[in-house]
Amino acid sequence: MADAECLFCRIASGQLPARFVDETPDVVAFLDLHPIRRGHVLVVPREHFPYYDDLRPSVAAEVMRVAQRLAPALRTSFGVERVGLFFTGVDIAHAHAHVVPMVEPTGITSRQYIADRDLTFRPAPPANPAELDEAAELIRTALRADCDSRASS
Repeated sequence: MADAECLFCRIASGQLPARFVDETPDVVAFLDLHPIRRGHVLVVPREHFPYYDDLRPSVAAEVMRVAQRLAPALRTSFGVERVGLFFTGVDIAHAHAHVVPMVEPTGITSRQYIADRDLTFRPAPPANPAELDEAAELIRTALRADCDSRASS
């Protein structure tokens, strides 16, 4: 069931545009408009769940399956060795996972890694629309190549 006021419900239902890179009957994956870095993908259940621990186990498994499918595509597309996965819900109360190419070991910012505890953060700046389009196409191409190689195996 969707929440008419929820941004992610509206994106998942097609009411709002997004740069989709993958989707299944239960989950959509699209580029974050305020990325931590280029290639930052959100994996979002189509059904509204305010918290990740509200997810039905089958939907949680599908989020993980899509995130695992995205990881090699992100490594290939953005030339990184690691891809991070984490759940938050700080900005939007709709369970979602972040799949982020990591360019350094502390590539996903955490206060655990920062010595100055008084440090403050600002939201990431909006991404350039052309860069989002290019990143989405890179990921979709890598996913298609992965599907093609599995089909020929």
